[in-house]
Amino acid sequence: MPENLSINDHALTDAEPNITVRMDAAIDLAIREKRIVGAVVLIARNGRVFYRRTAGMNDRENGIPMTEDAVFRLASITKPIVTAALMKLVEDGRVSLDDPVTRFLPDFLPRTATGDTPAISLHQLLTHTSGLSYGFIEPAGSEYERLNISDGLDQPGLSLTENLDRLTQARLVYDPGNGWRYSLGMDVIGAVIEKMTELPLSQAVRQIILDPLGLTKTDFIAPAGVALVTPYRDGSPAPLRMTEQTDIFTGASFARFDLGRALNPRSYPSGGAGMIGTASEILRFLEVIRQGGGPILKPETVTTMMADQVGPQSQTQGPGWGFGYGWAVLVDPRAAHTPQSVGTVQWGGAYGHSWFIDPVQNLTVVALTNTAFEGMGGKFVFDIRDAVYAEN
Repeated sequence: MPENLSINDHALTDAEPNITVRMDAAIDLAIREKRIVGAVVLIARNGRVFYRRTAGMNDRENGIPMTEDAVFRLASITKPIVTAALMKLVEDGRVSLDDPVTRFLPDFLPRTATGDTPAISLHQLLTHTSGLSYGFIEPAGSEYERLNISDGLDQPGLSLTENLDRLTQARLVYDPGNGWRYSLGMDVIGAVIEKMTELPLSQAVRQIILDPLGLTKTDFIAPAGVALVTPYRDGSPAPLRMTEQTDIFTGASFARFDLGRALNPRSYPSGGAGMIGTASEILRFLEVIRQGGGPILKPETVTTMMADQVGPQSQTQGPGWGFGYGWAVLVDPRAAHTPQSVGTVQWGGAYGHSWFIDPVQNLTVVALTNTAFEGMGGKFVFDIRDAVYAEN
């Protein structure tokens, strides 16, 4: 387990009170400007939480304030957790990253534009170099829309078998290994984990990752009686409360959200977007990664996960960013125009979340909000980052 994450264990360093002031100001500004509705932000250095803040509202219309134990729909924060579960199977020799997916899912044979059915490796699924895509990335009227392929955020009650059957019918957007596109590859990885463990993905992830770390509030479906954070979407003059089914324009198509998905036990456990959890438990998981992986993974496995696996073809978060296993990897801070250190890993979640680990600074930052997409990729994300690194 990681060191005890307590705000009172040690004295603050000279820099940390200044970070606290700047962080408070960044969060207060975002709420005052009505860019986010509510947030939980936690920062740890050297295994010690020196900043924790809850701000704004969990449910604006009903006057419910945000709390640190609030349970969020995590969206793509699911990916690093499920990736870690797959990497444990690799450690145990049960799978190889070079294995073709058809070793486990013989019917998963999507075709190229020319009708070929090329081999797709687990490495390519993990790194989004498989030729698969997401519906919200593809243009309106695409095969993903026509086939009603779920991105793991909608269609409560849909089975994993049915969604993979639909995905198999969509043509690959490029030959495997010849490009980078964010994709449903992690949902396919989820099916591989189910095949190898002979367990539903939710149970496999619990046994491999969640229980060893004591993560009791992280799961795929909200238990009875657990109220999830109220989601909002960007809007003017203030964010708009999401309805039960909400489409948010992404530039090419729409990201489709269905709030009932996380409440329906028949919903397939999406390995790319399906989990729920709290900020403190996400911080605990990320701190385990930063500290070398024990007790869930070996240090050499974590080193591999935190290395760029795809090179300059990805630019997953703009110039200077590559991609490892589970997250973007910072290769060139100057090109990325970021104060973060080389080797920083980060990602986010479509419901309004961001996080990063700076291994050089021994720093982990988790910022969960209830506002899409500002909390994932808006000014708030960069303000939080810059509050950590600004000159003291």
